[in-house]
Amino acid sequence: MRKSLLSACLLALPLVAGATLAQQTMTEPQVRALLAENGYTDIDDIDFEDGMWEADATSADGKRVDVRVNPSNGNILADAQVSRFSEADIKARLAAAGYSRIHDVDFDDGIWKAEADNANGDDVEIHLDPQTGEIIHVEDD
Repeated sequence: MRKSLLSACLLALPLVAGATLAQQTMTEPQVRALLAENGYTDIDDIDFEDGMWEADATSADGKRVDVRVNPSNGNILADAQVSRFSEADIKARLAAAGYSRIHDVDFDDGIWKAEADNANGDDVEIHLDPQTGEIIHVEDD
């Protein structure tokens, strides 16, 4: 019994590790290199949080900014950027993705955030890319 439980745990370990890696497809050095290639300097405090890489950096025009990097496509999202989407666009995208009771839609720190109910009726917070409209991260609210 003990041996089979241990074997089951060892077999499941790669699945858990794989799920974590799938969410975090870029490494910290890759994020640093990508930001530098795009004109950012003095890159500090790189952390993986809420489904995205976050960092403090100096932009090419010398301003200190908070940036996020989408780990699945490498899009760089600066906190002062302009979104390609309106609040109505974001609500429509979320409704098309199966979310209901969409509320508290807000463009904050360079990223769209909204609260809604998922298909199971659970209240969740959703983060969306302001340039692609892609859902980046969903968490229980």
